[in-house]
Amino acid sequence: MKEDTLLLDVFHAYYDARRHKRNTHSQLEFEFNLEENLVKLYEELRDHTYKVGRSVCFITGTSVKREVFAAHFRDRVVHHLLYNYTAPIFECTFIADSYSCREGMGTLYGVRRFEHHLRSCSNNWTRTCYVLKLDIRGYFMHIVRQKLYNQVMETLRRYAGRKNSRGQYWADALDYSLLEYLMREIIFNDPTLDCEMRGTSKDWEGLPKDKSLFHVPEGRGLPIGNLTSQLFSNVYLNVLDQFVKRTLGEKYYGRYVDDFFIIGTDRKRLSQLIPQLRSFLEKELELTLHPNKVFLQQAHKGSAFLGIFVKPHRRYLLQKIKSRISNRMERMNRCLSAKKVNRDKLLYISCVANSYMGYMRHMACHRFKNLLVERNTSFHRIGNFKGEKLIFVPFIKGIVPLMK
Repeated sequence: MKEDTLLLDVFHAYYDARRHKRNTHSQLEFEFNLEENLVKLYEELRDHTYKVGRSVCFITGTSVKREVFAAHFRDRVVHHLLYNYTAPIFECTFIADSYSCREGMGTLYGVRRFEHHLRSCSNNWTRTCYVLKLDIRGYFMHIVRQKLYNQVMETLRRYAGRKNSRGQYWADALDYSLLEYLMREIIFNDPTLDCEMRGTSKDWEGLPKDKSLFHVPEGRGLPIGNLTSQLFSNVYLNVLDQFVKRTLGEKYYGRYVDDFFIIGTDRKRLSQLIPQLRSFLEKELELTLHPNKVFLQQAHKGSAFLGIFVKPHRRYLLQKIKSRISNRMERMNRCLSAKKVNRDKLLYISCVANSYMGYMRHMACHRFKNLLVERNTSFHRIGNFKGEKLIFVPFIKGIVPLMK
């Protein structure tokens, strides 16, 4: 790889990293001396002297708490650089029913595939079938870093002699020495050794120890919040995907991060798969099935996946998802009623509201959508929910007095 190519790639990674991080403190700090910081980062990458910086640790969520380590913006640029280099290779190895951190294959895609498998297995709901749902206990916190590193490098080396979509060999298109260096720096970095704690000790109360990097054995765990962690989590469990699809021969299988399902017509066979899967995870990946999150149920009675309850020919939002949407809409409604909303904030609120409305369009929840529109009256002061889809369209001219 040429040096000027690496510099250009660093700039592209910077633009990717800032896309959803505009106006954050670390991003603004980095942009204050943008060219100098990017060139310095490029030189460190070129000379293999880059070191992962300090992360910010905090707790997010109310009903379900999660420990998040937010990387400094500078490190996020490196994460995007590594993702841009390696994701196309890993994408070639993933199955079609792995739904996390893949372009165009998010939660809605996962729900559609889940429903597709239900329809296929049940012959369009005319035949009895069963759903086996499982979850891995404390997944991110128990990933073995050495195993992950071995998997990642084995895949990259295996594809070195293959051609990419441009007809180049991967070994010629990528700097493998840089990739190996960055993989080591990122995978084996322990963010707990030097992190800035946000919040109080009370925030960590109620968080299970198996969901905190501060309580896992040495050499385990990836920080939730990093782009690379999302990618690596898919790589790590790709071994499980291949085992279920190739060895067990299960046709109706899908996985979103650590939640996965298998659908079949033989209830007894599905129940026999549980100890096989438990044994495989323990021996090959040193992971454990969550004992309280193993469910085997008849599909016709309805089954939940990714916050959606799927029944024959219809989908419903789970109550916890409705509550989450209602709370978010109410917070935005209070923000609009304060009469201190500028143009950027209004456009952001419009995007969030329309994201919810667009997502709910695929569910049987018309009454709930109308209730949201009726309750949150401040939206009507600065815009309208139009059409059957209830798309929110703000009055752009009406933003001016709100800015005063």
